[in-house]
Amino acid sequence: MVSWIRKIIKYVLGKDIGSETIRYIIVGGLTTLVNYGLFELMHGIMKIDVTVSNVTSISVSVLFAYAANKLVVFRRHSDSFSALVIEFCKFVGSRLFTMALEIGAVYLFFNILGMDARLGKIVAQVIVIIVNYIISKAIVFRNDENSGP
Repeated sequence: MVSWIRKIIKYVLGKDIGSETIRYIIVGGLTTLVNYGLFELMHGIMKIDVTVSNVTSISVSVLFAYAANKLVVFRRHSDSFSALVIEFCKFVGSRLFTMALEIGAVYLFFNILGMDARLGKIVAQVIVIIVNYIISKAIVFRNDENSGP
């Protein structure tokens, strides 16, 4: 497992930071603001349950992230409606995986380890941002016959 983690770190950090990576960092930051801002509004201000707030904020941020990653970060244009649907399904599927990762992490940090919910949310999001980039680059928005330039 340690070698697998090293490979991921080398993959992410071992390359020159290009404009795509910079765009991803900016869009990731904005997505995080959408996610955390809505979470704070719902849980911190409106006092809605932490899990309900977390699921809602993640869901809204996934929709924002798809559009921003497709158009701004990876600059992909689908050649057909079916290609768009396939790409969107891959994106949502990958984000459902990382949503489960984030929900589990926040639950662990808040309910089991007793960490402040806000701090647990931030720590979980750092992990999720890294995993999302790897999945988006390698699976969702990779160059293939279904994507344009």
